[in-house]
Amino acid sequence: MRDQLEDAQKHIDDGYGRAQALDKVELPKRFYKDVGVAPVDRGFVVTLDGRQVRTPGHKIPVIVPAASIATTMAEEWAAQGTHIDPGTMPTVRLVNSAVESGEDMIPAFRDEVIKFAAGDLLLYRADSPKALVDAQDALWDQALVRLARHFEVKFQPTVGIIHQPQPEATIAKLAERLQDEGLLVLTTLVSITGLTGSGLLAIALWNQLLTPDEVWAAAHVDEDFQIGLWGQDEEAETRRALRRVEFDTAVAVLDALRP
Repeated sequence: MRDQLEDAQKHIDDGYGRAQALDKVELPKRFYKDVGVAPVDRGFVVTLDGRQVRTPGHKIPVIVPAASIATTMAEEWAAQGTHIDPGTMPTVRLVNSAVESGEDMIPAFRDEVIKFAAGDLLLYRADSPKALVDAQDALWDQALVRLARHFEVKFQPTVGIIHQPQPEATIAKLAERLQDEGLLVLTTLVSITGLTGSGLLAIALWNQLLTPDEVWAAAHVDEDFQIGLWGQDEEAETRRALRRVEFDTAVAVLDALRP
């Protein structure tokens, strides 16, 4: 299912790819001294020398609903040196992505998560070797059981890669439960879906059915198995570390957005 990640990345920049792209451009110089956080009517804003931060593309004012998100963004702005490196500002990038996408993208983001869930990583199992089969069964069954109980739905996992349709009622129930989620939640869920290759893991994380470490482990069963056999090269290790930073950023945003 990882080959489907390109679709999710139409809307959300992958951390490693974003960092690579930034290496090819000249970074802007820092133009501010003081960074602050201020309350406004609809939430909280970050200020640079007293001026409210706007998105880099469309210059839209950035307002977040939680003080903790604004504080983390402010810390990322404050940590910049002589130049501003967006690669070191994962929370700022995630929030900017949501703001610049706009409310009109909410249905598309919701559909993206559900599309992954309908043909999810967790639903297509290896038939060998036994060690990989056992690892998939242990981690992926745990996720499916918790999701099935929580949403009162059924899943139909299969062995191999031949398409296995999931019950329509299951997909409809999952989509219904995302119906009322706002732009920042759905932007973050799309990011997690892209980083893990799984819409079901993103949904499980949002509903606190799995811990972040359980989600990360489930998303990397195949990769960890291959590392156990052949080891991991330095470039792959760097990519994974950057993905983990993006993942942890998304987790922190979701935690701040929960009622």
